[in-house]
Amino acid sequence: MSQSNRLAKIVLIASIVAGVSYVASWDRGLPQAAELTWKGLGVSLLAVYAALQAKSLDGWLLVAVMAFGALGDVLLGAAGLTVGALAFLAGHLVAIALYLRNRRPVVTRSQLALAVILVPAVVVIAFLLPADRAGAPGVAVYSLGLSLMAATAWISRFPRYRVGLGALMFVVSDLIIFGRNGPWPDNFVTGLAVWGLYYFGQLLICLGVVRTLEKAPSH
Repeated sequence: MSQSNRLAKIVLIASIVAGVSYVASWDRGLPQAAELTWKGLGVSLLAVYAALQAKSLDGWLLVAVMAFGALGDVLLGAAGLTVGALAFLAGHLVAIALYLRNRRPVVTRSQLALAVILVPAVVVIAFLLPADRAGAPGVAVYSLGLSLMAATAWISRFPRYRVGLGALMFVVSDLIIFGRNGPWPDNFVTGLAVWGLYYFGQLLICLGVVRTLEKAPSH
């Protein structure tokens, strides 16, 4: 194993440790800066891992996707839901570009059907969930970017049971967030679902893209 590969593996392990252990920071009375640093560390290290592996434009697009995700993690707590959502939306737009650059040569009818149905379904569900109806249109706009990200991931050449599944996990995580502001309880279980689906979804996306780009030349 080369030195660069060894470093990338260490960074990946550190990301997983940070992502899993972040739950331990909840309700500990930590200073906001410490808690937000801990929160952002998991996906920030995924961005570093992707950067250590990047050898093409596609690789650097993945770095940007992870970096915007980490930025969104921090801004949600530091600047509020709207500002954090804008960072995540920027990441979704970069991810859409990445997935469209890497479209699957042949898409089956079932794969295409899921991608087509996913977008309006997610937008409608997201619009209906928030108790604050004044904010529902903004949630729907964000969810359009979110659902297009997942749909394009599903029909990309990247493995569906890593990248596609990871993108769907991201979608479910965000829908739970919208539901916590509406009909669903805001408790430890829903918080764990939100974080677990989000972090491990990002991890699957990162690993799936990196390993695919390692095996075949990118655009």
